[in-house]
Parts: sequence; C-alpha cells; structure tokens
Amino acid sequence: MKIRNLLVTLVSVLALATGVQAQDKAAKATETELETKMDDLNAAYRKLGREINDASKNADSLKQVAIIKTAATAALKLEPAKKKEIPAADQAKFVADYQAGMKQFIGNIDKLEAALKAGKNAEAAELLKALKHDQEEGHKQFRKDKKAKKKAA
Repeated sequence: MKIRNLLVTLVSVLALATGVQAQDKAAKATETELETKMDDLNAAYRKLGREINDASKNADSLKQVAIIKTAATAALKLEPAKKKEIPAADQAKFVADYQAGMKQFIGNIDKLEAALKAGKNAEAAELLKALKHDQEEGHKQFRKDKKAKKKAA
C-alpha cells in the first residue's frame, strides 16, 4: 500500500513538472532577442552581486563583467519591443534614447571592470549599485509593462 501511494505521488509530481516545463518553453518562445540578452545580463549581474566584495573572487567577477558587457553590447544593436507602443513620430527618438542609455551603461561597465582589475572592490561595489539604478530606470522607460504582458499571455 505504501509503495502504491509513493508511486501515485511520484507520477503526480512528474506530471506537474512536465506542465511547468511546457509553460516555461511557451514563455521562452514569446521572448524577444533583447529579452534573452537581458536575461543573460541579469544572471551574470546577480552572480556578480554576490561576489563583488570578495577580492579573492575577482577573476570570476571579471568573467561575469565580460558576460554583462557582451550581452549589453548585443542589446545595444536591438530595439525594445515597447517601440511598437510609441507613436510613429516618436519611435526614432525612443530608439535613440535607448541606445544612448545602453552606451552609458556599457561605459559604466568599463569603469566597473577597471575597478575590479585594480583590486578596488569597494569602488566596484558602488559602481555595481549605480548600474542597478541605471537598469531600473532603463526598465521603467524602455521595457514593456510586465503586467500587461502577463494578461496578454
């Protein structure tokens, strides 16, 4: 009897996990290339945030900075999906503002990299906080509203 209950529970868990995976695949299929690059950037950013204050991890921190820079540079060449929601007359300015913000972000990444290479982890941590602020402001301005996106899905 115990084995039967265990088997039923196991089958239920597997069915649930399969459903979650299907939802994840459907969500990933609707992501834009820009969202994919930003996801890469965000994953490296989170890891960097956990290790930025530890000078013994600077080699890995620099790897994370390189991932962030690569993703940001690729994102610079893309356009936010929110552009479609902007009136046609304002779209060029919207994209130009986005690109200017990304160039500034990349410039700050270069400063972060230099601070880590110099072993100035406290300075690097402050630069990382500034990058987080820039990210939040950029998302407010250039990212589609997540709530509206979830309702559409």
